[in-house]
Amino acid sequence: MTYTIKSPQLGAQPIASTRSAFTGTGRSTPWKLGDVIQAIDPIYGAGEFIYLLGCASTVVGSVVTFGGNSSGTPTYQTALAPATANLAQPLAVAMSANVASQYGWYQISGNAVVATNGTLAAGPAPVYLAGSGQLTSTGAAGKQVLNAQNVTATGTPATAQAVVAIDRPFAQGAIT
Repeated sequence: MTYTIKSPQLGAQPIASTRSAFTGTGRSTPWKLGDVIQAIDPIYGAGEFIYLLGCASTVVGSVVTFGGNSSGTPTYQTALAPATANLAQPLAVAMSANVASQYGWYQISGNAVVATNGTLAAGPAPVYLAGSGQLTSTGAAGKQVLNAQNVTATGTPATAQAVVAIDRPFAQGAIT
């Protein structure tokens, strides 16, 4: 994936990279946590991306939850999406191996390459949380990812990955 930011800024962090420095006025990026931008890829098309704080064990394509606060101030902290029913949290897809204490871009709309548990069938069809930042097409009550449907089966574009169309996805929150 070679996403190009639509409105580039001097010193702009590429979509598929991470940064470890992000403090005070001397931060090494023009972005702020929670910033949303648009970028385009010649294969996957246009997408939207949000700037977030990474978590341990993140790989390219990990599905994460994000949010949290500290004394009422948003932290934009990510966590690998668990296979928890009725989670009711926003989701995003890691564009880099953006681990703990690093900062990077996460896709929130467009055709996203996501990590799967090996059982994502060809679409279009609903997708569900599979745990450890992965998705599956195996239905489970309360685990559907809303505003998302698979485009390809696991294995396309690579092993343990699939393409899923997303539009600001979130984990189902209703009791089923």
